Amino acid sequence: MDCRVAAALASRLGGHWRVCALGASGFTANWRADGGGPLFIKTLPAAEADMLAAEADGLQALAATTTVRVPAVAGCWLDDDLALLALEWLELRASVDGARLGTALGALHAAPAEGGGRFGWRRDNRLGSTVQRNSWSAAGGQDGWIEFFGQRRLMAMHDALAATGAAAALGHAVEPVVAALPRFFDDGHVPRASLIHGDLWSGNHGALADGTPVIYDPAVSVSDAEAELAMLELFDSPPPGFWPAYRATAGLAPGYERRRPLYQLHHLLNHALLFGGGYVTQSLRLAKRLLRAA
Repeated sequence: MDCRVAAALASRLGGHWRVCALGASGFTANWRADGGGPLFIKTLPAAEADMLAAEADGLQALAATTTVRVPAVAGCWLDDDLALLALEWLELRASVDGARLGTALGALHAAPAEGGGRFGWRRDNRLGSTVQRNSWSAAGGQDGWIEFFGQRRLMAMHDALAATGAAAALGHAVEPVVAALPRFFDDGHVPRASLIHGDLWSGNHGALADGTPVIYDPAVSVSDAEAELAMLELFDSPPPGFWPAYRATAGLAPGYERRRPLYQLHHLLNHALLFGGGYVTQSLRLAKRLLRAA
């Protein structure tokens, strides 16, 4: 397979490439390629090419805001039965300066986003391996966001779980949460339509040697920025210094803490879909808690 990837790189980019397997991520096979400068390569069977094309689209959209560092896309293409995504190779460290990350993410969320104030994206993409439906909301503002988040996020997960035969009780718990969504915005919060990374947990950010924060593996959409922040807090806390820097750059509505578990439900449902097990129980528990709080 190393030779296959090297030949595909030579055919597309020219030159002679040496390829070393890095193992699988759970969704893609990953490689380091050396030749015309080191590259990070992801491969999938041709039938899954859209997953890599969507990732390339998301990285390019984030880069275009000039607010936050992402790996540059060197190419995304099909070579017979093999789909490849070639990215700039970055030497990353796990430790991230929270203030720099907060400033960069705040700038991203404050930047103008396409869609004319509506919510969605120009294409569907993937949250992990789950297809993320991004058709634009009919309107912007609070009504547009409630429609988008309720239907394209929570109900989309509900339907995907139902198709797998997941616990019916989980579906029955999600439906009333969707019906109760307006009550989580009765403080007057009007979500700002922001481009978000969409899957930003600690495993999807790092830092260059000079401390510049880098984000990668996106599932972008134009959404309420609070949804991004909730994901960042789902499994861990942001690095120290993040919150003052973020607030200074983008601000934060007082009702965020009340809505945070609502947005986290979306990601827990996706984990229940992908991994099952305790995530089903955790999602059900959170849905019931949200209904009591609504």
